[in-house]
Amino acid sequence: MNQVNQVSAAPLGSSNGQVKLRQHVVEIVSDSGEGAQKAGQSFGAVCAKMGNGVWTVEIIPADIQPPPRTKESASGIRIRIGSQEITNAGDEADLVVAFNEIVPYSRIDQDAFKEGTILLIENSWGTHDSLEIRENYARAIEDFKNRGLLVYEIPMEQECLKVVPDAKRGKNMWVLGMLCHIYNRDLETAEAQVKHSFRKKSSAVINLNLTLLHAGYQWAAVNLDLRFDVPSMKKEEELVVMNGNEALGFGVLAAGIEVCSMYPITPATSVSHHLAETIEQAGGLVHQAEDEIAAIGFAIGSSYAGKTAVTVTSGPGLALKTEFLGLSSMAEVPLVIINVQRGGPSTGLPTKVEQGDLLAVLYGQPGDTPKIVLAPSTIEECFHFVILARQIAEAFRTPVFILSDANLATGVQPWPKPKLRPEWLSPPIDQSPWQEGGAPYAWDDRTGLSKRPIPGQKNGMYTLTGLAHTEVGKVSYSPDQNQHGVAMRSHKLASFSKTLKAPKIHGDETGDLLIVGWGSTRGAIEEAVDDARALGLKVSTLHLRFLSPMEVGLKQIFAGFKKVMTVEINYSDDTSADIITPENRRYSQLAWLLRAQTLTDIDCFSNVHGQPLRPGKILDMIKNQLHQ
Repeated sequence: MNQVNQVSAAPLGSSNGQVKLRQHVVEIVSDSGEGAQKAGQSFGAVCAKMGNGVWTVEIIPADIQPPPRTKESASGIRIRIGSQEITNAGDEADLVVAFNEIVPYSRIDQDAFKEGTILLIENSWGTHDSLEIRENYARAIEDFKNRGLLVYEIPMEQECLKVVPDAKRGKNMWVLGMLCHIYNRDLETAEAQVKHSFRKKSSAVINLNLTLLHAGYQWAAVNLDLRFDVPSMKKEEELVVMNGNEALGFGVLAAGIEVCSMYPITPATSVSHHLAETIEQAGGLVHQAEDEIAAIGFAIGSSYAGKTAVTVTSGPGLALKTEFLGLSSMAEVPLVIINVQRGGPSTGLPTKVEQGDLLAVLYGQPGDTPKIVLAPSTIEECFHFVILARQIAEAFRTPVFILSDANLATGVQPWPKPKLRPEWLSPPIDQSPWQEGGAPYAWDDRTGLSKRPIPGQKNGMYTLTGLAHTEVGKVSYSPDQNQHGVAMRSHKLASFSKTLKAPKIHGDETGDLLIVGWGSTRGAIEEAVDDARALGLKVSTLHLRFLSPMEVGLKQIFAGFKKVMTVEINYSDDTSADIITPENRRYSQLAWLLRAQTLTDIDCFSNVHGQPLRPGKILDMIKNQLHQ
């Protein structure tokens, strides 16, 4: 039953029995612990190394060990591959591999499939010893077909048992081989990826997984009529393939940051895992503190001693770091804070994406605590923004935030291999004698900047305090002195703002609608805007990387459009709700800030579904806004 032409995404034609595609979205879903994510990560890496554009998103259950064969246990990964640069996870899946008949329903509930999605499903449940399971399987298969899915029942377990005694410990590599045949992937590249994935295992384990890879490939060659080809991009530059948390870790190394102090928290923990494997080779260390408060305290102590440190956290950890963040600002100790955002409030959605921490970062401390906030929009920017953050923190003696999120954290994307530069590294600690009598907070009245003494410098001893203080660090409650100190710390933002340029507009400089985004939503927004412009709609977008202070010229840019709105992954009131009025409506976080800063009537489109935004949903919103 060869029906693949019905579901090919943007077909380019066919040859040698292969349907040529511009792009395809693949999902692998299983119970937690069955290795679906490793299979998908390996498949994405193979595609990237063959020259395809790639973006991946992990599907992670909220519980550590959810009960198997439930919707809540669904774990896996989405892989979008293309013949062009891929910047987001796309819309509905084109092909899905499911290890049982229950887990697809978690994705159906999230509108992840469409009519014509190909479903390759483990068939062993149809002959299970349990009558209830057999009946569930039969009902599910019938339901999937009624929903318009193209169902292929696959004997994954039966085939894996020919190689290993426990199919659960081999099914993922067998599936990788099957996908490599379906998508015409190079087997040598896949073999190299398997060896890399299991490089810490014995040769016997590696060889077993290679056998499973070949078994899946050969079975698909004999038994499946699905053959797709997604031509690779022509790229002459050398690329690297990694997720956002790995890029942040490499950025820490490239910046010359020698201390990372953190407490484990989803989805930020893997930053420290990566660093723990590499930072000692660069003369640094990862300190796992006993809690979030101790982690930032350790980082501030390291920075005070002259080694600017980084602490990595997520929303609940950010809340616990509040008091020490105020100390970093008041005492003017440089500090880099990476916040990998997740769903909230409280412990919220630990494994899901949200952009809900912007206002907390800006205003979550008592009093006035100005700070500089950066938001990378790509995996590549995750790397470079750490270098930039350290440089800014030291130049302005201030905490600098990097706002990443769960979408960037686990998303894998190829990007140009960076050419390391000596100027990225932190300079040696200055131990030249401090000017005798020089004040540790000798603020420049215009910029708020001052030179920082480092412990160990002759004549450089001073009092470090979180209390209001004078230029020499003496505690002071003088009204004029407190006003002056607060003003000087604020002037740093104004000084930094002078170095920023107006953001570039994606599209025309005037039109009917301008969409403003930040963080990981960039790829989905730009794809939706490009699709809308191809339909003749007068819509453009710009993406902010600096959120405090913001890039300049925004009010003038906004004036060129009839309507301006933000697209974000955080909460805003639904205006269709009866109780919501223009007077009591709550706006999404960036919209709230932009309305205050530019005095422009800015609308917003947002949700807290815990899922990456899809280009198709954004396109539908654009059409609705422009009444198309």
